[in-house]
Amino acid sequence: MSMSDSDSSSSYGAADYQNFKQITRDRLLHEMLRSTKTGDSKSTWKVLIMDKLTIKIMSHSCKMADITDEGVSLVEDIYKRRQPLPTMDAIYFIQPTRENVIMFLSDMAGRAPLYRKAFVFFSSPISRELVLEIKKDPRVLNRLGALREMNLEFFAIDSQGFITNNERAIEELFGDEENNRKSVACLNVMATRIATVFASLREFPSVRFRAAKSLDATTMTTFRDLIPTKLAAGVWDCLTKYKKTIPNFPLTETCELLIIDRSIDQIAPVIHEWTYDAMCHDLLNLEGNKYVHEVPGKTGGLPERKEVLLEDHDPVWLELRHAHIADASERLHEKMTSFISKNKAAQIQHGSRNSAEMSTRDLQKMVQALPQYSEQMDKLSLHVELAGNINRIIRESGLRELGQLEQDIVFGDATMKDVIKFLTMKEDTTRENKLRLLMILAAVYPEKFEGEKGLNLMKVARLTNEDMNVVNNLRMLGGQPNTKKRLTGAFGLKFGIPKKKRAARKERPGEEEKWQLSRFYPIIEELIEKLARNQLSKEDYPCLNDPSPTFHSSPFVGTVNQNPHSMRSRRTPTWARPRGSDDGYSSDSVLRHASSDFKKRERRIFVFIVGGATRSELRVCHKLTRKLNREIILGSSSLDDPAQFITKLQMLTTHELTLDDIQI
Repeated sequence: MSMSDSDSSSSYGAADYQNFKQITRDRLLHEMLRSTKTGDSKSTWKVLIMDKLTIKIMSHSCKMADITDEGVSLVEDIYKRRQPLPTMDAIYFIQPTRENVIMFLSDMAGRAPLYRKAFVFFSSPISRELVLEIKKDPRVLNRLGALREMNLEFFAIDSQGFITNNERAIEELFGDEENNRKSVACLNVMATRIATVFASLREFPSVRFRAAKSLDATTMTTFRDLIPTKLAAGVWDCLTKYKKTIPNFPLTETCELLIIDRSIDQIAPVIHEWTYDAMCHDLLNLEGNKYVHEVPGKTGGLPERKEVLLEDHDPVWLELRHAHIADASERLHEKMTSFISKNKAAQIQHGSRNSAEMSTRDLQKMVQALPQYSEQMDKLSLHVELAGNINRIIRESGLRELGQLEQDIVFGDATMKDVIKFLTMKEDTTRENKLRLLMILAAVYPEKFEGEKGLNLMKVARLTNEDMNVVNNLRMLGGQPNTKKRLTGAFGLKFGIPKKKRAARKERPGEEEKWQLSRFYPIIEELIEKLARNQLSKEDYPCLNDPSPTFHSSPFVGTVNQNPHSMRSRRTPTWARPRGSDDGYSSDSVLRHASSDFKKRERRIFVFIVGGATRSELRVCHKLTRKLNREIILGSSSLDDPAQFITKLQMLTTHELTLDDIQI
């Protein structure tokens, strides 16, 4: 069984070049839903039936209005009791599990099927055994409109990001278990889902991975050390099969994939990231990307609760999400001032003119402007409120001083004395913030948490034994703590005299620092730049498949944009009038604007992080896309904010190494 050819295949230099999320959306809407409009099913409304995973896949890429536009009138859960609709056709988008196939057969077998005809699309490759199970019933076979593999089993969380929804990856892969069955199963699912990304984009990658840290005869290699190695092998196995089963799948390398794990950077998940996006998710009570706030009642009554989504279809969010919170606040103020000065309806609302003095023509203009004013002002007011709440929390929590100390530790500008002084002087610092500070300290100075030293630090910070377990579990990500081993840490650091200041990051020459607390960068920024220039160590990051001789000499590799667009530079506000639109809020205008930036990109670079990615790492991928003129796509098992990462570490249970840990 193979997936049919798609119009969404990758094509560099094409006029209709699409970004990662647009391709995912188009495959679901056009290649899957629209393809069912054939023959006697062309003009009929259909039912879309999905399982729990595929519902999420669909919701990350498409809105309900998009699905309805493709002729779907009803969306159902395959595991819920459904009303028979024998005159309607059904589209099944499901995982290829035995349970799902049994449910499908129960729907469509027998004399009275639930639906007239079924178009079945599987999210990943289905076993031959299950295909034969479906085809052995002649009545089911006669009712099949399609039986295909979509090979799309990931969540497109961003125009340049996806997750495989392995939320328990840290627990299942980094915890010490008596056997590795859960770990192997987790890696197999992850590998299958990563491979469907390349199937969707029609990309065949050169696969590189972080090698086990030590493979000498004196050191045991644990299962954790081999996670990137094993995952790379699993992805390669899936891709090899795709070359045989998917029409027009590339036979030579078209992009690069780097597989690493969370142990490579233990600081990024817990340090305070000072961009607007990260601050919203770190400091405010968001449910995913949903923010709930109160707005004035329409009739002047009680305030009403309103839910809004912070996503790509909001141009203000799209422009400011990766800006430093101070920069975002300034620009929001400028936007509000500019908007009021240019919009007559806004001037009246804000009392800048007396309406009695206005001419009839002015009144007409006011009425014409009101609908646009209301929509734009709502969005702008939302972000002013968000930024205001963030700045209030920063001020009330004393986060600037804490953030400065965090970054000083990372760059080697603070000592243990500075940390102890902060903990004793700032006793009102929240438990979570003190824990995050000590986690950063443990990543840079792991030996300071050995035995009594760690307990004494926890007492100074007034933290609990459970908190100490979180710190120890963080250290476990980088390997078993052992003072007898040569301390290299998780960042390949060479430590000299113990009393000497130690840095987990080096200052980057040529990087401007316009905003305070903006010098921190995730490790993947260095890795991606080295990979793009073909300077990444082949010993530390070997290649699973030797690329063809022409791969690295291609003009599509390693060209650096000499005029990169700075993340912190002041930009002229353009959110109110993007090209082709008077208001900038139609999804088409936003998508057109986003895709225009990608028309002349070179070979894509994919980076996959096992164990959860951070918003700072996603920001870096957007930054380097502009700088390197290459679309950088970040993948991970999950996207975690600091509180989520800490919770996952709490669930990580560890014990001493056993022989089971070295099974390969």
